Amino acid sequence: MIYENSDAWFASPHKRVVLFAMSGLGKTHKSSMLRATGDWYHYSIDYRIGTRYLNEAIDDNLKRLAMKEPYLRELLLSDSIRIKANLSFDNLAPVAGYLGQPGDEGLGGLPIAEYRRRQEQFRTAEIAALMDTGAFLEKSQNLYNYANFVCDTGGSIVEWANPDDPNDPILKSLSENALLVWIKGSDAHTDELIRRFNTAPKPMAYRPEFLTDCWNHFIAEHGVTEDHVNPYDFIRYSYKRSMIARQPRYAKMAQWGVTVDAGVMGAANTADAFAQVIGAALDEKTANT
Repeated sequence: MIYENSDAWFASPHKRVVLFAMSGLGKTHKSSMLRATGDWYHYSIDYRIGTRYLNEAIDDNLKRLAMKEPYLRELLLSDSIRIKANLSFDNLAPVAGYLGQPGDEGLGGLPIAEYRRRQEQFRTAEIAALMDTGAFLEKSQNLYNYANFVCDTGGSIVEWANPDDPNDPILKSLSENALLVWIKGSDAHTDELIRRFNTAPKPMAYRPEFLTDCWNHFIAEHGVTEDHVNPYDFIRYSYKRSMIARQPRYAKMAQWGVTVDAGVMGAANTADAFAQVIGAALDEKTANT
Protein backbone atom coordinates (compact mmCIF):
# COMPACT_ATOMS: atom_id res chain seq x y z
CA MET A 1 0.00 0.00 0.00
CA ILE A 2 1.23 3.53 -0.71
CA TYR A 3 0.35 4.55 2.88
CA GLU A 4 1.82 2.19 5.47
CA ASN A 5 -0.32 3.55 8.29
CA SER A 6 -2.50 6.46 9.35
CA ASP A 7 0.54 8.59 10.20
CA ALA A 8 1.78 8.30 6.63
CA TRP A 9 -1.72 9.05 5.32
CA PHE A 10 -2.20 12.21 7.37
CA ALA A 11 1.36 13.39 6.75
CA SER A 12 1.11 13.03 2.98
CA PRO A 13 0.37 16.24 1.05
CA HIS A 14 -1.34 14.09 -1.58
CA LYS A 15 -4.28 11.85 -0.69
CA ARG A 16 -4.94 9.28 -3.42
CA VAL A 17 -7.76 6.75 -3.17
CA VAL A 18 -9.60 4.30 -5.41
CA LEU A 19 -13.11 3.51 -4.18
CA PHE A 20 -14.71 0.19 -5.08
CA ALA A 21 -17.95 -1.42 -3.95
CA MET A 22 -21.24 -2.76 -5.16
CA SER A 23 -23.14 -0.23 -7.27
CA GLY A 24 -25.39 1.85 -5.05
CA LEU A 25 -23.19 2.05 -1.93
CA GLY A 26 -22.15 5.66 -2.42
CA LYS A 27 -18.90 5.67 -4.42
CA THR A 28 -20.06 8.39 -6.79
CA HIS A 29 -21.82 10.38 -4.07
CA LYS A 30 -18.69 10.39 -1.92
CA SER A 31 -16.47 11.27 -4.89
CA SER A 32 -18.77 14.14 -5.83
CA MET A 33 -18.64 15.45 -2.26
CA LEU A 34 -14.85 15.46 -2.38
CA ARG A 35 -14.79 17.08 -5.83
CA ALA A 36 -17.05 19.88 -4.57
CA THR A 37 -14.40 20.95 -2.04
CA GLY A 38 -12.14 22.06 -4.89
CA ASP A 39 -9.22 20.10 -3.46
CA TRP A 40 -9.94 16.70 -4.98
CA TYR A 41 -9.74 15.59 -8.61
CA HIS A 42 -12.54 13.15 -9.40
CA TYR A 43 -11.75 10.48 -11.99
CA SER A 44 -14.90 8.56 -12.88
CA ILE A 45 -14.30 5.23 -14.59
CA ASP A 46 -17.82 5.06 -16.02
CA TYR A 47 -17.57 8.61 -17.36
CA ARG A 48 -14.24 7.78 -19.00
CA ILE A 49 -15.79 4.69 -20.58
CA GLY A 50 -18.69 6.67 -22.01
CA THR A 51 -16.72 9.67 -23.26
CA ARG A 52 -13.60 7.93 -24.51
CA TYR A 53 -13.97 4.21 -25.16
CA LEU A 54 -17.66 3.70 -26.00
CA ASN A 55 -18.64 7.17 -27.16
CA GLU A 56 -18.66 6.31 -30.87
CA ALA A 57 -20.53 3.03 -30.34
CA ILE A 58 -23.13 4.78 -28.17
CA ASP A 59 -23.66 7.59 -30.68
CA ASP A 60 -23.84 5.18 -33.63
CA ASN A 61 -26.46 3.13 -31.81
CA LEU A 62 -28.57 6.24 -31.21
CA LYS A 63 -28.26 7.12 -34.90
CA ARG A 64 -29.22 3.58 -35.86
CA LEU A 65 -32.40 3.90 -33.83
CA ALA A 66 -33.13 7.34 -35.30
CA MET A 67 -32.67 6.01 -38.84
CA LYS A 68 -35.75 3.85 -38.35
CA GLU A 69 -37.85 7.02 -38.33
CA PRO A 70 -38.12 8.36 -41.92
CA TYR A 71 -38.17 12.03 -40.94
CA LEU A 72 -35.11 11.74 -38.68
CA ARG A 73 -33.39 9.58 -41.29
CA GLU A 74 -33.77 12.31 -43.90
CA LEU A 75 -32.43 14.95 -41.52
CA LEU A 76 -29.45 12.80 -40.54
CA LEU A 77 -28.52 11.97 -44.12
CA SER A 78 -28.65 15.65 -45.07
CA ASP A 79 -26.53 16.64 -42.06
CA SER A 80 -29.40 18.75 -40.77
CA ILE A 81 -29.24 17.36 -37.25
CA ARG A 82 -26.64 15.81 -35.01
CA ILE A 83 -27.28 13.04 -32.49
CA LYS A 84 -24.87 12.69 -29.61
CA ALA A 85 -25.18 11.32 -26.09
CA ASN A 86 -25.04 13.94 -23.35
CA LEU A 87 -22.96 12.31 -20.63
CA SER A 88 -22.05 13.73 -17.24
CA PHE A 89 -20.76 12.41 -13.90
CA ASP A 90 -24.35 12.40 -12.69
CA ASN A 91 -25.96 11.04 -15.85
CA LEU A 92 -24.43 7.92 -17.37
CA ALA A 93 -27.72 6.59 -18.71
CA PRO A 94 -26.43 6.44 -22.33
CA VAL A 95 -23.76 3.91 -21.25
CA ALA A 96 -26.31 1.74 -19.46
CA GLY A 97 -28.74 2.10 -22.34
CA TYR A 98 -26.15 0.89 -24.81
CA LEU A 99 -25.39 -2.21 -22.73
CA GLY A 100 -29.08 -3.09 -22.69
CA GLN A 101 -30.43 -6.48 -21.67
CA PRO A 102 -30.80 -9.77 -23.56
CA GLY A 103 -34.05 -11.39 -24.54
CA ASP A 104 -37.27 -10.80 -26.46
CA GLU A 105 -36.75 -7.89 -28.84
CA GLY A 106 -40.46 -7.07 -28.62
CA LEU A 107 -39.94 -6.35 -24.93
CA GLY A 108 -36.86 -4.21 -25.45
CA GLY A 109 -34.29 -7.00 -25.38
CA LEU A 110 -31.24 -7.69 -27.51
CA PRO A 111 -30.35 -10.94 -29.26
CA ILE A 112 -27.97 -12.77 -26.94
CA ALA A 113 -25.15 -12.66 -29.51
CA GLU A 114 -25.41 -8.87 -29.76
CA TYR A 115 -25.63 -8.59 -25.97
CA ARG A 116 -22.45 -10.63 -25.60
CA ARG A 117 -20.72 -8.40 -28.17
CA ARG A 118 -21.62 -5.27 -26.20
CA GLN A 119 -20.57 -6.91 -22.94
CA GLU A 120 -17.16 -7.61 -24.45
CA GLN A 121 -16.93 -4.01 -25.67
CA PHE A 122 -17.67 -2.81 -22.15
CA ARG A 123 -15.16 -5.21 -20.58
CA THR A 124 -12.40 -3.93 -22.87
CA ALA A 125 -13.44 -0.32 -22.26
CA GLU A 126 -13.57 -0.64 -18.47
CA ILE A 127 -10.17 -2.31 -18.25
CA ALA A 128 -8.68 0.43 -20.44
CA ALA A 129 -10.29 3.14 -18.29
CA LEU A 130 -8.98 1.52 -15.11
CA MET A 131 -5.48 1.32 -16.58
CA ASP A 132 -5.71 5.06 -17.40
CA THR A 133 -5.97 5.90 -13.68
CA GLY A 134 -2.24 6.50 -13.22
CA ALA A 135 -2.10 8.89 -16.16
CA PHE A 136 -5.06 10.89 -14.86
CA LEU A 137 -3.56 10.97 -11.38
CA GLU A 138 -0.37 12.48 -12.79
CA LYS A 139 -2.37 14.92 -14.90
CA SER A 140 -4.51 15.97 -11.94
CA GLN A 141 -1.41 16.98 -9.99
CA ASN A 142 1.00 18.25 -12.63
CA LEU A 143 -1.47 19.91 -15.01
CA TYR A 144 -4.41 20.92 -12.83
CA ASN A 145 -2.58 21.31 -9.51
CA TYR A 146 -4.97 19.22 -7.45
CA ALA A 147 -3.49 18.02 -4.17
CA ASN A 148 -5.78 15.00 -3.87
CA PHE A 149 -7.27 12.36 -6.17
CA VAL A 150 -10.28 10.05 -5.94
CA CYS A 151 -11.04 7.34 -8.49
CA ASP A 152 -14.69 6.30 -8.59
CA THR A 153 -14.81 2.78 -10.07
CA GLY A 154 -17.77 0.88 -11.46
CA GLY A 155 -19.20 -2.09 -9.57
CA SER A 156 -17.99 -4.45 -12.29
CA ILE A 157 -14.29 -3.89 -11.57
CA VAL A 158 -14.59 -7.08 -9.53
CA GLU A 159 -15.48 -8.99 -12.70
CA TRP A 160 -12.17 -8.28 -14.44
CA ALA A 161 -9.60 -8.08 -11.63
CA ASN A 162 -8.05 -11.25 -10.19
CA PRO A 163 -7.16 -10.54 -6.56
CA ASP A 164 -5.50 -13.96 -6.17
CA ASP A 165 -2.84 -13.01 -8.74
CA PRO A 166 -0.10 -10.85 -7.15
CA ASN A 167 0.71 -9.59 -10.64
CA ASP A 168 -2.85 -8.81 -11.69
CA PRO A 169 -2.34 -5.82 -14.02
CA ILE A 170 -5.42 -3.92 -12.88
CA LEU A 171 -4.88 -4.20 -9.12
CA LYS A 172 -1.12 -3.85 -9.39
CA SER A 173 -1.44 -0.61 -11.36
CA LEU A 174 -4.12 0.85 -9.10
CA SER A 175 -2.40 -0.08 -5.82
CA GLU A 176 0.91 1.38 -6.98
CA ASN A 177 -0.77 4.73 -7.56
CA ALA A 178 -3.41 5.00 -4.85
CA LEU A 179 -4.97 3.38 -1.81
CA LEU A 180 -7.68 0.85 -2.66
CA VAL A 181 -10.72 1.35 -0.43
CA TRP A 182 -13.55 -1.19 -0.27
CA ILE A 183 -16.86 0.27 0.88
CA LYS A 184 -18.29 -2.87 2.46
CA GLY A 185 -22.04 -3.29 2.61
CA SER A 186 -23.91 -5.46 5.10
CA ASP A 187 -26.47 -8.17 4.32
CA ALA A 188 -29.11 -5.50 4.89
CA HIS A 189 -27.44 -3.28 2.29
CA THR A 190 -27.43 -6.16 -0.19
CA ASP A 191 -31.12 -6.85 0.41
CA GLU A 192 -31.91 -3.16 -0.10
CA LEU A 193 -29.86 -2.98 -3.31
CA ILE A 194 -31.71 -6.01 -4.67
CA ARG A 195 -35.05 -4.44 -3.71
CA ARG A 196 -34.08 -1.20 -5.47
CA PHE A 197 -32.89 -3.07 -8.53
CA ASN A 198 -36.12 -5.07 -8.74
CA THR A 199 -38.04 -1.80 -8.68
CA ALA A 200 -35.84 -0.06 -11.26
CA PRO A 201 -33.55 -2.58 -13.00
CA LYS A 202 -30.53 -1.31 -14.91
CA PRO A 203 -28.01 -2.95 -17.26
CA MET A 204 -25.04 -4.74 -15.73
CA ALA A 205 -21.69 -6.11 -16.91
CA TYR A 206 -20.59 -9.67 -16.14
CA ARG A 207 -17.74 -12.07 -16.77
CA PRO A 208 -18.55 -14.13 -19.90
CA GLU A 209 -18.62 -17.41 -17.97
CA PHE A 210 -20.94 -15.95 -15.32
CA LEU A 211 -23.30 -14.59 -17.98
CA THR A 212 -23.40 -17.94 -19.77
CA ASP A 213 -24.17 -19.77 -16.53
CA CYS A 214 -26.98 -17.35 -15.64
CA TRP A 215 -28.42 -17.41 -19.15
CA ASN A 216 -28.48 -21.21 -19.36
CA HIS A 217 -29.97 -21.62 -15.89
CA PHE A 218 -32.64 -18.99 -16.52
CA ILE A 219 -33.75 -20.64 -19.77
CA ALA A 220 -33.83 -24.08 -18.14
CA GLU A 221 -35.71 -22.90 -15.05
CA HIS A 222 -38.29 -20.89 -17.00
CA GLY A 223 -38.69 -23.28 -19.93
CA VAL A 224 -38.35 -20.59 -22.61
CA THR A 225 -36.36 -20.18 -25.80
CA GLU A 226 -33.68 -17.52 -26.13
CA ASP A 227 -35.88 -15.18 -28.16
CA HIS A 228 -38.71 -15.40 -25.62
CA VAL A 229 -36.70 -14.51 -22.51
CA ASN A 230 -38.23 -11.55 -20.69
CA PRO A 231 -35.19 -9.21 -20.60
CA TYR A 232 -36.17 -7.51 -17.35
CA ASP A 233 -36.90 -10.77 -15.58
CA PHE A 234 -33.49 -12.01 -16.67
CA ILE A 235 -31.49 -9.01 -15.45
CA ARG A 236 -33.29 -9.18 -12.09
CA TYR A 237 -32.37 -12.86 -11.92
CA SER A 238 -28.73 -12.29 -12.88
CA TYR A 239 -28.36 -9.27 -10.59
CA LYS A 240 -29.35 -11.24 -7.49
CA ARG A 241 -26.94 -14.03 -8.39
CA SER A 242 -24.17 -11.51 -9.05
CA MET A 243 -24.55 -9.93 -5.60
CA ILE A 244 -23.84 -13.32 -4.05
CA ALA A 245 -20.96 -14.12 -6.41
CA ARG A 246 -19.25 -10.73 -6.14
CA GLN A 247 -19.08 -10.41 -2.36
CA PRO A 248 -16.16 -12.84 -1.77
CA ARG A 249 -14.34 -11.33 -4.76
CA TYR A 250 -14.66 -7.85 -3.25
CA ALA A 251 -13.35 -9.19 0.06
CA LYS A 252 -10.26 -10.59 -1.66
CA MET A 253 -9.70 -7.32 -3.51
CA ALA A 254 -9.81 -5.53 -0.14
CA GLN A 255 -6.62 -7.36 0.83
CA TRP A 256 -4.86 -5.02 -1.61
CA GLY A 257 -6.03 -2.03 0.43
CA VAL A 258 -8.38 -1.22 3.30
CA THR A 259 -12.03 -1.85 4.18
CA VAL A 260 -14.55 0.72 5.39
CA ASP A 261 -18.08 -0.10 6.52
CA ALA A 262 -20.67 1.47 4.20
CA GLY A 263 -22.52 3.01 7.14
CA VAL A 264 -19.34 4.63 8.47
CA MET A 265 -18.40 5.92 5.02
CA GLY A 266 -21.91 7.22 4.46
CA ALA A 267 -21.70 9.33 7.61
CA ALA A 268 -18.46 11.02 6.49
CA ASN A 269 -19.97 14.14 4.93
CA THR A 270 -16.87 16.33 4.80
CA ALA A 271 -13.38 15.86 3.37
CA ASP A 272 -11.91 15.93 6.86
CA ALA A 273 -14.34 13.26 8.06
CA PHE A 274 -13.48 11.19 5.00
CA ALA A 275 -9.77 11.46 5.79
CA GLN A 276 -10.43 10.36 9.38
CA VAL A 277 -12.35 7.30 8.16
CA ILE A 278 -9.47 6.29 5.89
CA GLY A 279 -6.97 6.85 8.70
CA ALA A 280 -8.99 4.60 11.02
CA ALA A 281 -9.15 1.90 8.33
CA LEU A 282 -5.37 2.05 7.93
CA ASP A 283 -4.92 1.72 11.72
CA GLU A 284 -7.22 -1.32 11.72
CA LYS A 285 -5.32 -2.85 8.84
CA THR A 286 -2.00 -2.29 10.65
CA ALA A 287 -3.33 -3.78 13.88
CA ASN A 288 -4.47 -6.94 12.10
CA THR A 289 -1.22 -7.61 10.21
